[in-house]
Amino acid sequence: MSNTTRRTGLIVSLDTQDPAQARAWVRDVAPVSGIIKLGLEFTYAAGFQAVADVAGDSPLFLDLKLHDIPNTVGAAVRALSHLRPRMLTLHASGGRAMMEAARLACDEAFPQGQRPLLLGVTVLTSLDDQGLAETGVPDGARAQVRRLARLAVESGMDGLVCSAHELDVLRDDLGSKPVIVTPGIRPAGAAKGDQKRVMTPAQARDAGADWVVVGRPITQAADPAAAAAAIVAELEG
Repeated sequence: MSNTTRRTGLIVSLDTQDPAQARAWVRDVAPVSGIIKLGLEFTYAAGFQAVADVAGDSPLFLDLKLHDIPNTVGAAVRALSHLRPRMLTLHASGGRAMMEAARLACDEAFPQGQRPLLLGVTVLTSLDDQGLAETGVPDGARAQVRRLARLAVESGMDGLVCSAHELDVLRDDLGSKPVIVTPGIRPAGAAKGDQKRVMTPAQARDAGADWVVVGRPITQAADPAAAAAAIVAELEG
């Protein structure tokens, strides 16, 4: 499903363990990017106070991919409420009860109108069909993404995280309502790194992404602000 009228925003992934480096990137990209992303690497290395300090007033995509029994995930969501993230991720493969517990905790722990968007992670962009088969999923990434996406929406998730290669089928299945965040985005000519299912920013926009996530092509550029601005211009082009 192509949608060239969709306004697609940029999330910049700050993949570092160094708070000073993360703060420098925020200064560079926050005026350009809609949201900054901090994930497991930074949070485990620097701690939650550093997450709050680095994010400051910038909208925060807290990418922790929660995955545990329902009671534990619900408690974790409550414990994160002081950070006021704009978006929070959990693995849809954790199941319906886990996602419903997260949604209930989110509704209870955050002030009205301030809860984050809960995003169900479908299949990691580092996994291809062969990698999924090794985990016991024999029919490939596309089928698994569709299963988990439907389950996530039924379980109260506001949106999904998926590869750009599944965007078309998810928009056909679920329509325009779920917020879809797409990692594995690489500008033309950029190295793929450890990502296997990738697209350019414009391709993801046209396929139906609400947000694209870009990390190393921005943060490892000689001028991160210019690299971010170039991707925003491509998304708006």
